[in-house]
Amino acid sequence: MSGLCIAAGKLLAVVPVASFTLAWTHSIEKTRWEEDWQIEGRQLRIHEARIMGSGAGMEPPDGAWLKAGVWHYHPKTAPNVQFLLSHSPHTGGYELCIARDCRPLAGLLPGIGDNATIELSVCPEQASQPEDNTGQAKTLRRAP
Repeated sequence: MSGLCIAAGKLLAVVPVASFTLAWTHSIEKTRWEEDWQIEGRQLRIHEARIMGSGAGMEPPDGAWLKAGVWHYHPKTAPNVQFLLSHSPHTGGYELCIARDCRPLAGLLPGIGDNATIELSVCPEQASQPEDNTGQAKTLRRAP
């Protein structure tokens, strides 16, 4: 299995998963967003997204359906080799959810600065095998 590589500067966390959910709270409306991602080959593909309400700048797209107060939709975006997230003390942080267990994404990168860019990508095969075989994230240092 490949895995998800989460990097910021010289910090790197390897999470041995095939799928995950990225979640965050909208900075103005305080409404939760969730995106379900899968690793497909060397790319990340979003399969479904959810918005827990609507409001300023967060209207559900065409084709979305409302179920129990939550908007669901299938984003029409191409797979990505990587994507970048902003880490800032001025907004709530992102959460990484695996099998419905959500944890702060920045918690996987001890020592991350207040204003950093977090890169998510598919790990190369040799980086995705944790030495302890527990299935837990492993934090490493990237080479300078």
